[in-house]
Amino acid sequence: MPSHPWIDERTGLLDDAAVVRPDGATRSLVLTMDVITPIVDDPRTFGAIAACNALSDVYAMGGRPELALSFLGLPSDVLGLDVVREVLAGLHDVCARARCPIVGGHTMKDSEPKCGLSVVGSIEPDRVWSQRFARAGDALVLTKAVGTGLIGQAVRNGVVDEAALAAAIHVMTQLNDVACEVGRTFGVHACTDVTGFGLLGHLRNLVEASNVTVSLRASAVPFLPTARALAVSGCIPGGSRRNLDYALAVTTFDDAVDEPTRLILADAQTSGGLLLVLPAERADGLVRRLREAGIDDAAEIGVVTGAERGAIDVVAR
Repeated sequence: MPSHPWIDERTGLLDDAAVVRPDGATRSLVLTMDVITPIVDDPRTFGAIAACNALSDVYAMGGRPELALSFLGLPSDVLGLDVVREVLAGLHDVCARARCPIVGGHTMKDSEPKCGLSVVGSIEPDRVWSQRFARAGDALVLTKAVGTGLIGQAVRNGVVDEAALAAAIHVMTQLNDVACEVGRTFGVHACTDVTGFGLLGHLRNLVEASNVTVSLRASAVPFLPTARALAVSGCIPGGSRRNLDYALAVTTFDDAVDEPTRLILADAQTSGGLLLVLPAERADGLVRRLREAGIDDAAEIGVVTGAERGAIDVVAR
């Protein structure tokens, strides 16, 4: 990262967003952009998922979204203005929930639909979360079930279970705002959101940034309905297999953790949950408060067991 007086040097290249503090400002700015391709057929739902996915990077830094610019790419000779209106409506629905106005945007012709947001957020300078801040004795709390990549692959293969798809859409259209707000009150100090690299991939980034060892309990990680059945059947995205290869550089698995479970733990997510890191004695209270706030899948999934290794040990229970 180039040196600049505005850049918050406590954050790093693998964090979910950039944090800067302009001269004289009392709050830091959180800056990010994310664009995705469709994971569902309904255009309004696609726009909503894209918005949740992009806004999540600000929440992963402990910040609050303040405004956004929209981006939409599409094959205009195939998809008409009615589709554009529905996608944009989905973006606006979510940004209204997040109290983050869309102040402009850009549309361009593309060979494949793409949608997303560039987001500006804000945060108190001394309350920034970073992947560099995990330490021995911390606990890991995950706020959403994993498996959206597997279900997306099932959609593409034409074998999706409608109830499982509905569960995945519910997860992907759930903002991470409440999880962020609750996390701040419980002393969370490190965080990442779980998206394209999967749980294990993002956890690798965190343990290497903080130089710590994590013990992850596979049985504690919430899975979406049918995720395991899809993994067993071989309905697995190529990206999830690559994620597992990426994680293996720092990950050791207990023999009782089978291959389907390993692939689900590495499954590439869209608009996944937050992986919150906080002192272990506060984890039970955080999980309880998250569930009371409607985040039903919140679970403590592991602990930071030591420093100076940068590794993940995955145990079955």
